[in-house]
Amino acid sequence: MVAETAKKFQALESQAQTLMSVFTDAGYEAVAPAVIQPADVFLDVIGETLRARTYVFTDPDGDELCLRPDLTVPTCRLHLARDTMPEQRARYCYNGAAFRFQPILDSPSHPSEFRQAGIETFGGTSKEKDEVETVSTVLTSLKAAGLQDIKLRIGDLGLFAALLEAADMPERWRQRLQRHFWRPEAFRNELKRLSADQPVALKNLPDDLMRALKDANPMEAEQSVSDYLAESGIDFIGVRTPMEIAECLLTMIEDQNADPLPTDTAALIESYVGVSAPARAAGARLRDLTRSHDIDLSAALDVYHQRLDLLQEAGIDVVHTDFAAEFGRSLEYYTGFVFEAYAPSLAEDIPIAGGGRYDNLLQAAGAENAIPAVGAAIHTERLLAAVANEAGPHGAEGEGQ
Repeated sequence: MVAETAKKFQALESQAQTLMSVFTDAGYEAVAPAVIQPADVFLDVIGETLRARTYVFTDPDGDELCLRPDLTVPTCRLHLARDTMPEQRARYCYNGAAFRFQPILDSPSHPSEFRQAGIETFGGTSKEKDEVETVSTVLTSLKAAGLQDIKLRIGDLGLFAALLEAADMPERWRQRLQRHFWRPEAFRNELKRLSADQPVALKNLPDDLMRALKDANPMEAEQSVSDYLAESGIDFIGVRTPMEIAECLLTMIEDQNADPLPTDTAALIESYVGVSAPARAAGARLRDLTRSHDIDLSAALDVYHQRLDLLQEAGIDVVHTDFAAEFGRSLEYYTGFVFEAYAPSLAEDIPIAGGGRYDNLLQAAGAENAIPAVGAAIHTERLLAAVANEAGPHGAEGEGQ
């Protein structure tokens, strides 16, 4: 057992050296972000799913810290700490451990501690070219590590945002649907609720509080909530502040008085998230779908097709690349193009590599303004298993699997 573990460790180290060599040869600077990170940045940006799986603890000074669940946010923080002009173009690569609690079991494909090797580009002015370079570099590194059979899947959160912007609905509904996009069941329930003929029910809520909130501004609403909690003898214990409670109640009042989302708009959104097809066919399908609902997404779709052309020029097999409109990765900081690479020898729900565009993350990490950013990471244990599977029984034995 000890010998097998040592052999696997050596194989991972050799593989990591290969990946990092590809990255540095492509011009990425090797960095080593800290393992222990401030928890607040991660918990604010990584999304509900991973937030619950992040190892969080408090140090003796009372500061809330975490073991990094990925290396993208730590690389953002490292960049901001060392660069006085963070908006200028910079490219980094890394290889190190990440940590995520596994709710079911600590399996070989989903370990609690795992390695990530990845690349990040900050401040690029040519977004689509940077995205294609990221995909191309990752695929080149996977092949250099010995993986030959690679499938690519892409998505585009920018297309979805453009669809919501073009659709006729209150801005708060756009934000709500965008926020729920990463949770399919919650998204479907919210879309159904917004398009229902019956307004949101406010029964079971205190009449005196709701009267006080009617026509109140946010500051007045916060005070009304605080007064109600105090007068009712309710101790404020929980994660929501009086302001957050007030904002939620004001939104419910607005929704009660609003017309429902038009049926054809709800049908368009539902049809959109259901589009899944080879990449070029998907683009044509989305153009036809939006035109049939008198929605103009030509600018966003032109960018989508331009990216496909650049991918093809870079030697990437676009014909066999799949697009899924509902594909948005598990990390909620992505804002545009996203992709995953997986090996047919492993299950499709076990990607070997993935990444995308996240233009708001650097600002969330402390930058004064939003900075264009795109990156990707490779799950090196999965890569090792996929390479061993391609090699067959003898290769699997050789890699200590």
